[in-house]
Parts: sequence; structure tokens; C-alpha cells
Amino acid sequence: MSAHRLVIAGTGSGVGKTTFTIGLMAALQQKGYQVQGFKCGPDYIDPTFHTAVTGRPSRNLDSWMFDENTVIEILERNSRNVDISIIEGVMGFYDGKSPIEDRGSTAEISILTKSPVLLIVNCASMARSVAAIVKGFQLLNENVNIVGVIANQVGSEGHYKIVKAAVEQECGIPVVGYLKKEQNIHMPSRHLGLIPAIERGELQPYFKELGDLISATVDVEKIYQLSSTSQLSTIHPSMFEQKMNQQVKIAVAKDAAFNFYYEENIELLQANGATIEYFAPLKGEVVPSDADGLYIGGGFPEEFADELSRQTAVRESIHNAISKGIPTLAECGGFMFLTEEIFTTDGKCYEMVGAIPGTIEMQTKRVALGYREIFGVKGNFLIGEGQEAKGHEFHYSTYSQPENINYAYETKSRFKKQGEGYLHDNLVAGYTHFHFASNPQLIVQWIEHCKNYQKKAVDVNG
Repeated sequence: MSAHRLVIAGTGSGVGKTTFTIGLMAALQQKGYQVQGFKCGPDYIDPTFHTAVTGRPSRNLDSWMFDENTVIEILERNSRNVDISIIEGVMGFYDGKSPIEDRGSTAEISILTKSPVLLIVNCASMARSVAAIVKGFQLLNENVNIVGVIANQVGSEGHYKIVKAAVEQECGIPVVGYLKKEQNIHMPSRHLGLIPAIERGELQPYFKELGDLISATVDVEKIYQLSSTSQLSTIHPSMFEQKMNQQVKIAVAKDAAFNFYYEENIELLQANGATIEYFAPLKGEVVPSDADGLYIGGGFPEEFADELSRQTAVRESIHNAISKGIPTLAECGGFMFLTEEIFTTDGKCYEMVGAIPGTIEMQTKRVALGYREIFGVKGNFLIGEGQEAKGHEFHYSTYSQPENINYAYETKSRFKKQGEGYLHDNLVAGYTHFHFASNPQLIVQWIEHCKNYQKKAVDVNG
């Protein structure tokens, strides 16, 4: 029995992977296919577009943050009952954790998941040379299965035919379509306003236009045929299977300011006994009074700093819950929100929750980007001394911290190992985004501490 899945890869960043992926998803939907989206790597933004187009939550596949079985399980589990799964690559096809191996790359994901690959090539100012590029991508690792090519940035239909003839003769695979330079549609903002625009349906016309554009110059049915491959099998028991009934409630901040959550993190919480209740700080929604845990993820609090500063009741409810010892994880944007103040790049200052001493100052240039190995420290309820997990860091701000604070954990990047974030009582906060599939034991520990907090609350209230 066959399945249909396809990796959309690029020769490099900026070659048009996301634009093409969204357009192909829209075109497949227009033809009546049920589509599931995936994204290679830790990115939060591109999956948001996938979800908006397909109506199904997009998932991250990351061969550095978790092992092969977990990669396959996430893919297989979420590809059931769909016609085709589209896996958008990251950076160039072979770019990953190291320049001398495929670890963490789109190529590795394609090999682990036995997925055919559609390679996008920027063909501007090239003809036969495109074949040399494609041939190099075919030969670098003999285990990859590149089944077709998309010629992007061609000057004309005639230019496309030249590229097609060269690639098909020299590489033995079809060139299944093209996009012209003047057809290039710029992506909507991936920063301020993306989530509200999607929630209001404002991007649906863009998705339709992109789908129509792809259908006009790309053989969508041929792509569907090329995506045919073997079924995946997973090991049992699954880490996502329900292990116990819901025993605690974890409040999760979710709105335009806080929306960076891996779907698997939420599902692992639920599988291990947590009921999830979302609340929207921007709408004035406070922490539910019966919450046993608190999760404030990343996002763009700096873009909504004025609105957040005016939500006095919300800030007080979060501060009070943390003061009472509710087991709390705050990641990146959530960490920023819990500090005393945020200074924006225009020189303005906005009061935040104040549960963490120190301030945040926004920068005009990126401060940090990359994978992180995470090492626990003594007193951390989530990741204790001797424990490890994996995650990702990406931000444009700096934390001005007082002296002698307790770091939440240690992180290791390509360059150094250092203490990071803030730890106090049951509050764990820092810039790093955890992926709990890298160490599900962290979920078990969090829920256990939520139970203890719940018991204390019952004892206090009689």
C-alpha cells in the first residue's frame, strides 16, 4: 500500500520554498486533495501559514532535536486520513547542524522518512548550468531521492524549456513546472500582524492567488504522482498515547502576542494527564483561578507592549499565581513579559508583569539564533540537575539582569556553554524554546509538580 508525501527542498535559503509550498498546498486543496503540512527544523512561522492554508495544524520535523523514531512517529501519526503530506525544507537541502555531515538537514529528514524530494532551483541567468547544480545535489548523498525539479525565477517560457531540456537529459528526472521572475509574489509579513491577519481571514485571497499561480505553470497532478512512496511504520507504545486521565489543569497564554508553541508539547502535556485551558492576555483574560500550572510561550510581546502594559488585571493575575508557587514555564516572549519592563527600539518603556527582576531592551539586530542543548540545574522543577533536553533560541532583545540571580538552566550552542534565564521557586523562564519530544520526562515532572501545587491549594482552602 502506497502513501503520498513530498519534501519541498531548495538549493539555498531565499530560493522560494515557503512561497511555493503554500501555493502548492493551495493548488492541491483546490483540486480536492486533503493536505497535511510539515516543516523541517524548529521554525514557528512557516507552520502558521501551512495551518492557515490546509486547516490542519502543521508539525515540525527535526532530526537534531529528537531521534529518528520520533521524527517518523510525528510524520506518520499526523499523515493519517489525508491524501498527501507536504514537508517544507529549511535553508539549503543539505544545510543542517554541521558543514561536514547531513545531521539536522532537510536531506536527512527526507532519508529518514523515505520521502521523495522536489528541488527548487533559482534559474536566473542560467541555462544548462542548472543541470550541473541539480546533478550535484543528486550525487552528494546517494541515499536522497530527488524526483523532480521546479525552475524558479525564469525569464520566460522559452527559458524554462531550455532548463527543462538540460536537466531532464543530464539528471534523468522531470522538471515539472516554473515560476517567472515577474510572477514572484512577496510573502506577507512574518512578524507584526501575521496571526491576527490569518485569524481574520485576510490572507485567504493571497492563498487563492498563489494557488492559481502555481496551477497555471506547474503540473500539480504530476507532482502528486511523484509523491507516491511507501507507508511508514512506527514503534509502540507511542509517547503521545493517553497514559492517564486528566488530573491537572495547565493555563496556556495564547493570542497574537504569545503563540509560539510546538503542537507536540501541548499533546504530550495532555497525554500525561493535563487539561489545557487557553487564555488571551491581550483580550484581558486572566489566569484561570483553578489552574495548577502556567505556560507562557514565545511570540511578539514587544509589538504589543503598550496593550500588554494596560492589561493591569492580567499582569496582576500572573504575578499572583507565580507568587503562590504555580509551576510556570515561560519561554522567550513569555520570559520577556514576566520581567519588570520592556524598552522598545523607539525609546519607549512599558511596564510588564514584574515577576522577574530586570528589564528587556529590544535591539535592531538579531541577538541570538540557533539550536541549544539544555542542561538542568539543582532546584529546577522542570529539568533538574543531570537532565538534558534540546531546544532553539531566536530573539532580538537583551536581558539586563541584576547580579547574583539563579539561572534557570545552562545552554550550549556552537560557541559556548552558559547559564541562562531566571529560576525562582516554581518559576522557570528563559529565552530558549523547549521541545519536550527531546525528553518527555520533563512533562512527567511538570505535571507531578502541578499535582503538588493542586494539593497545597486544596489544603489551604480547606
